[in-house]
Amino acid sequence: MPVITLSTDFGWDDPYVGIMKGVILRINPRVTLVDITHGLSPHRLPEAAFKLATAAAYFPRGTIHLNVVDPGVGSARRPIAVKTKTQTWIGPDNGLFTRIVQDHPKARFFHLTNHNYFLKSISHTFHGRDIFAPIAAHLSRGITLASLGNQISDPVFLDLRDPVFKKNSLTGRVLYADRFGNLITNLSRGLIAHYFQPREITVRIGRRLIRGVRESYGQERPGRLLTLFGSSGTLEIACNLGSAAELMGYIPGKVLEVKICIEKTRR
Repeated sequence: MPVITLSTDFGWDDPYVGIMKGVILRINPRVTLVDITHGLSPHRLPEAAFKLATAAAYFPRGTIHLNVVDPGVGSARRPIAVKTKTQTWIGPDNGLFTRIVQDHPKARFFHLTNHNYFLKSISHTFHGRDIFAPIAAHLSRGITLASLGNQISDPVFLDLRDPVFKKNSLTGRVLYADRFGNLITNLSRGLIAHYFQPREITVRIGRRLIRGVRESYGQERPGRLLTLFGSSGTLEIACNLGSAAELMGYIPGKVLEVKICIEKTRR
């Protein structure tokens, strides 16, 4: 049975998610629908790009991912599909799939242009319902991407400002704060291990210094900041039984750098 996932910034207060599901089920009532999240921060594409790439690895071959974070809806931005060896992503061409492509450099891209597979009436504000949902449903029934549009080679990519190693320090940034107040960075375990022994590092964030990397939240006293590698394999700044975001005064969308180095400091 085909699987379609849904990830949006729509939330649950409005009927938008349910409407998209209705569109899909009218076209293919045998599909399995999985909600990854509808709590993506509105319009924050770098955060959404990271979360989509993190979730995709846990779904079976052939999964179709329907993704809508679309501040440019109704404009000239293109509806596209991204096809990798094992899965397909549907959504707006605004950089949302940048990290997917980084993980799958041989991905192919299609501009979705065949209106025969859209809803008959296309609004300027709800392409999730009128374009992306029906396209995902038709794909799940075996329609090929070549039938849905033309292959392209110039998708939009975000400037994600990858970590930089300079003068014996590695500088990244906070991508977002999760609902527990953990600050999720773009510094992966593998990248850090390439330059340092994680147990020996000092993490500088704002005016704070945190020495070493813990394995769990409970290895630090309540109310104290710590660093650890989260389930996605990236470095997190956390607070045991508290919110690191609140302690750091983190403002979503504002750049907050995280620097890793070896230095002696008191805790």
